[in-house]
Amino acid sequence: MAPAPDAAAIAAPAAEAHATTEAHAGAEKHVAPSALGFDASMLVALAMLAVIALALWKKVPAMIAGALDNQIAGIRAQLDQATALRAEAEAIKAEYEAKAKQAAIDADAMKASAEEEAKLIISRAKSDATALIGRRAQAAEDKIAAAERAAIADVRKTAATAAAAAAAQLIAAHHDAKADAALIDQSIASLN
Repeated sequence: MAPAPDAAAIAAPAAEAHATTEAHAGAEKHVAPSALGFDASMLVALAMLAVIALALWKKVPAMIAGALDNQIAGIRAQLDQATALRAEAEAIKAEYEAKAKQAAIDADAMKASAEEEAKLIISRAKSDATALIGRRAQAAEDKIAAAERAAIADVRKTAATAAAAAAAQLIAAHHDAKADAALIDQSIASLN
């Protein structure tokens, strides 16, 4: 290391700035400071060796290594925990994806079942409607037939009544007591 400059040497460049030329013929040689025969750099090296020796004697590197090992163990534990959490999250994600797929399959099955049930209900409703229409048509035909029979019976009754009344009028108009006696005689004779 270079020797430290003294105050006069520092002030000299300022004085030289005004002087044109100055001779250094009688300049003294500067001596570096020393203690116990060691210069400054040697003292710094000795101080560093003492600090390092003290650190080794107090086991500072072991403490630093232990602290670093503890931090490494903590980081490993956090990484293991993060890995476990990630695996758990992936398992939950896979479970929910499977549930979503199953729900979609179930929804499709429900839709197909509902469509089949709707078709069955529609076909049953058609057959029930056809049967109901058939029963009502038959009932209407039965009512019409009954009405026809009643009308025919009524017409026959009315015709019979009208024929009896007409026959009574004809008999009353064309038969007298003499004709009745001849008919009675003829009827009695046919019985014998």
